[in-house]
Amino acid sequence: MKVILKENIAALGSAGTVVEVTRGYARNFLIPQGKALEATPGNLALMEQTKVKWVQAADRERDVALALASRLEGVTLTIPQRVGEAERLYGSVTAAMIAAALAVQGLEVDRKQLELAEPIKQLGTYDIPVRLAPEVKAQITVEVVPENA
Repeated sequence: MKVILKENIAALGSAGTVVEVTRGYARNFLIPQGKALEATPGNLALMEQTKVKWVQAADRERDVALALASRLEGVTLTIPQRVGEAERLYGSVTAAMIAAALAVQGLEVDRKQLELAEPIKQLGTYDIPVRLAPEVKAQITVEVVPENA
């Protein structure tokens, strides 16, 4: 089924593009969530009229993302955690914890933008990619250290 995306979706494309998705994904998720419209002739004509607004909004979003990416580059977060034997953490460092640590520094990043495959469970230094927009990515460094250090 062809749909018109109303917002940027990482796995599919950017706002205003027509993409082919499975009928169930379109009917059960994209359309009810307001993320897409069915690609009917009427909706395609409507999309052409509103595409200019979408492009301008996407440009503004990209500019904001580029500004944030320049502030994020070179940021190093130090997160103290309790450790047990073999330097294994008692908990784990999650994307939400990293986003909260960034917020303390005045850098607002959603936890979903952090591309952390799985929570960090060992002490060490990790490079974490941050996807701020479909074509804008930054990299932060997270150091997990013992709490008493």
